Amino acid sequence: MNPAHSYAARLGTLEGALNLIRSGDTIATSIYGDEPTGFLSHLHTIAPKVEGVTLWTMLMMGEYPVMTDTSLKDRINILSFFYNSDCRAGHSSGRYSMVPMNLHVVGKSLVAAKRPTVYVAAVSPVDETGSVHLSFDLQASLECLDAADHVIFEINPNIPRVFGETAVPIERADYVYEYVRPLPTIRPPVPTETERRIAEYVSSLIGDGDCIQLGIGGIPNAMGDALTDKRDLGVHTEMITASMGMLMRRGVITNARKSMNVGKTVGAFALGDDALYELMRDNPKFELRRAAYTNNPFRIAQNDNMVSVNTAIEIDLTGQVCSESIGSTQFSGTGGAADFACGAYHAKGGRGIIALPATTKGGAVSKIVAQLTPGAVVSISRNLTDYVVTEYGIARLRDRSIRQRAESLIAVAAPEFRQELRAQANRLMLW
Repeated sequence: MNPAHSYAARLGTLEGALNLIRSGDTIATSIYGDEPTGFLSHLHTIAPKVEGVTLWTMLMMGEYPVMTDTSLKDRINILSFFYNSDCRAGHSSGRYSMVPMNLHVVGKSLVAAKRPTVYVAAVSPVDETGSVHLSFDLQASLECLDAADHVIFEINPNIPRVFGETAVPIERADYVYEYVRPLPTIRPPVPTETERRIAEYVSSLIGDGDCIQLGIGGIPNAMGDALTDKRDLGVHTEMITASMGMLMRRGVITNARKSMNVGKTVGAFALGDDALYELMRDNPKFELRRAAYTNNPFRIAQNDNMVSVNTAIEIDLTGQVCSESIGSTQFSGTGGAADFACGAYHAKGGRGIIALPATTKGGAVSKIVAQLTPGAVVSISRNLTDYVVTEYGIARLRDRSIRQRAESLIAVAAPEFRQELRAQANRLMLW
């Protein structure tokens, strides 16, 4: 059967796709630009007809009743490895559950924790080879597709073709329907003065030809402007960002001096602006790969001069990093923080950077603390913490004693908290 006939044989409606869901099903979807907006917008409507349905989720781009309506408990429950605002708001209802996992094993772990019986994704139109493309999210998409009993594709003509491991023959789908909607975009906000200062300090740790990974947030976004004077940067990352696209257009990122995947910007997912998506369209300089590839610490370590930049919620005076909880309250997830900390630590010339403002809540709370808040999750072991950067400077922790670490971290804490941090360090006998 040729691609056109294969497509026509599978083509149905959104309503038809929803009618395929049965009680007891576990649904996994792709996210970011591959998020099946039509399906998720209407998934709550089947709740009266089903029970015991589970929806695997992460950072949803849209606002969906299926994510926010706590009355759906036990009809459609939510399972996640990275909490978003909906999960945080509804956690006390018992409808939302967290499965901790590192991103480099997310596909394998997700299937092992609760195998998807249905996989749904928004994809590009069928190309001349008979394939659609998962152009924006390969974190766990391919593993879920392979594990599922039923595969549903939401065809969106606005999704471009992106190269890498993204191509999926249309024959892999059991059912397809068409749904046109704009791609989700996120434009980097104008950096604050604090974020600019932090970005400048981080930039001083990055040299020409280095291979970079930037996490999510204001500080990584501010890195775009701070790195414009660098040359021949490479990218091996989990998230391909708008600022990376800008640096590629300016010729700062060329990937020419990478140790592997030379000439390629490699990532597991992409979320940015329209300019980034247009740059990625049919561009052989981009490769989207599954997180099992991009986030494998041993593969990350093969990139000489690998520089990982992530942020944190708080860090204690010994170097323990919490990036996912506020005390015992789950806020987000580990994501790739530990993967890239480990990979950069072991890379030849590698540097792992935790960049964070010194305070939060309008300056009322220090993010550098003597001890983590009780119940806080240690996302990155102190054994892997390398550099910590705030607007007050750079603290080097790698190969330093506890005393040296405490001294260095207090020096980059907000001045108004330093005396109390020293007093607490004395009480804890960290000197």
